[in-house]
Amino acid sequence: MTVKREIVFATNNAHKLSEIREIMGEEWHVLSLSDIGCDVDIPETADTLQGNAEIKARFIKEHYGYDCFADDTGLMVDSLGGAPGVYSARYAGSNHDSVANMNLLLENMKGKKNRKAHFSTVIALIIGDTVRFFEGRVDGVITESPTGNGGFGYDPIFMPEECEVTFALMSAEEKNSISHRGRATAKLIEYLSQI
Repeated sequence: MTVKREIVFATNNAHKLSEIREIMGEEWHVLSLSDIGCDVDIPETADTLQGNAEIKARFIKEHYGYDCFADDTGLMVDSLGGAPGVYSARYAGSNHDSVANMNLLLENMKGKKNRKAHFSTVIALIIGDTVRFFEGRVDGVITESPTGNGGFGYDPIFMPEECEVTFALMSAEEKNSISHRGRATAKLIEYLSQI
């Protein structure tokens, strides 16, 4: 029996944790913040995805000593000048209300013909003293209304360009194979497999 390698994923988001665990598969035992006794809501004060991911990873490394990785994800909508971007999780306020965020985005998109958007995820990995970054991106469009109950966040209104359904209508496996987080995590896994 192979021994699983262990790494901490610095998130309190159960949906993200579930996705990452599924993507990373059997070889990895991915620990959550609660697994290491961290119940701190780490502030995301940077103005870039990379900056926020690094803040979270450094916090865990400095306060708990674990090699770890953290991510930050944003939805960038062309006709809104790249908004909500780094503020995607807090678009409608600081309480991270996915439905409110989605409704506000749809309201702000009313009457706009250009519905192009993309999701980006940046992962910051800290092993020892080394920090590395991995980015994943998926292009698509914002739909006129939500469809599907799967996924989380903006998934019911984001349709990847290579598909005819929203992320929320896909199985976890289908979404992970093409998503921004899936693509960034694939790069992370490739790097980890070589060290």
